[in-house]
Amino acid sequence: MPARRASLFATCLADQFFADAVADAVRLLRALGVEVEFREAQTCCGQPAANAGYAEEARRMALHTLDVFDGAGDVVLPSGSCAAMLRRHYPEILPDDRRVAGLAGRTFELAEYLVDVLGVESLGGGLAGRRVACHPGCHALREIGVADRAERLLRGAGAEVVAWEAAEECCGFGGVFAVKLPEVSAAMADRKLDTLPGVDVLTSADGGCLLHLAGRIARRGAGPPVRHLASLLLEARRA
Repeated sequence: MPARRASLFATCLADQFFADAVADAVRLLRALGVEVEFREAQTCCGQPAANAGYAEEARRMALHTLDVFDGAGDVVLPSGSCAAMLRRHYPEILPDDRRVAGLAGRTFELAEYLVDVLGVESLGGGLAGRRVACHPGCHALREIGVADRAERLLRGAGAEVVAWEAAEECCGFGGVFAVKLPEVSAAMADRKLDTLPGVDVLTSADGGCLLHLAGRIARRGAGPPVRHLASLLLEARRA
């Protein structure tokens, strides 16, 4: 049976702030038998421009993304928010482009891809004894409905995923929201962190959320280490 083919869409934040996690996502997929390619012409999906009201700029980036991934197999993103952009918002931005439905139909958030497409939920017991808090991210939770996949994978790797009162609350990042309303954004992150139980690591499949929560932890001077889901799962696979 031929290997499944996937093209990795790294996303802007992952590329700039979580480059190790992007590489770990590739290593993880390849370890699971996926033939992974990386199309170097990829840029931003256009979500920041769309959120800021720059509709024409977002449209140009969406068109570029359609060109870049034309003919690709599965498109896998280590980010729920960017996956939601391609699947939920490209049809709104480019309603007359016939390529949109095709790209949306083969676009997957990383944890969703592992569970729903590859049928993987057990990655060995490499995280046994680790207490993990998992932030689902608003887009994975509310827009594409795949938030539970990350927790299933973590449990399948032996981790104890702790109950967290504010797990499904927004972290406050929200892209341009954090820039336009920084005080509100910081207060939302602090609310989440104030309710966080004692854990060994805080994880998410969304780089924007991790960047925001890690920044607040650093500013507060206390809190658990923060790691992208791809890196934790690769660690479990290798253990």
